[in-house]
Amino acid sequence: MSDIFDKVVGDEDPIKKLLGKIPGFKGYVERGDRRMSDKILREKVADEFEAQYQRLSGIQRDLISQGGLAYIDDLENAAIKLRQFVDRVRTASYGYAGLFDAIKIKEDELAQVYQFDASLLEQSTVIGSALDNVEASLGTDGLPAAVKNLITQSQNSLDLFNKRSDAMKGIAAN
Repeated sequence: MSDIFDKVVGDEDPIKKLLGKIPGFKGYVERGDRRMSDKILREKVADEFEAQYQRLSGIQRDLISQGGLAYIDDLENAAIKLRQFVDRVRTASYGYAGLFDAIKIKEDELAQVYQFDASLLEQSTVIGSALDNVEASLGTDGLPAAVKNLITQSQNSLDLFNKRSDAMKGIAAN
């Protein structure tokens, strides 16, 4: 997580470094770096979940070919939640306010938003494990429980994103 921010800071051009020496401007540059790292991290999160969504589509096709039509609606429920999640992450507001914006976001608040985004990336691993479980359960009695777990984890992803949104609203209210 911090390696993304470190890479953004390490890639500063000479003009940006010079502007960072201007009193009061350094914080703005740092917020810009945080904004860029937040954007990169959210793109990574969206890409990871997009890959999980594609995996789920493949599982749905496999289930249809095996005659497991009874679980298609439930898997579609999980797929819808994952699609909503990807769309929300891709269109979410950045953890940042510009130099002349009325709302100023402090460095510690940006770090909080960045932590939310990092936890979203970790949630991708949880979804991947739930999908592994569904794949392993195809054709067995464990499939209903595996599908239910996938739906639950998909909803947990949306809930986690909503907490991020609530945190952004709280920051904006300050």
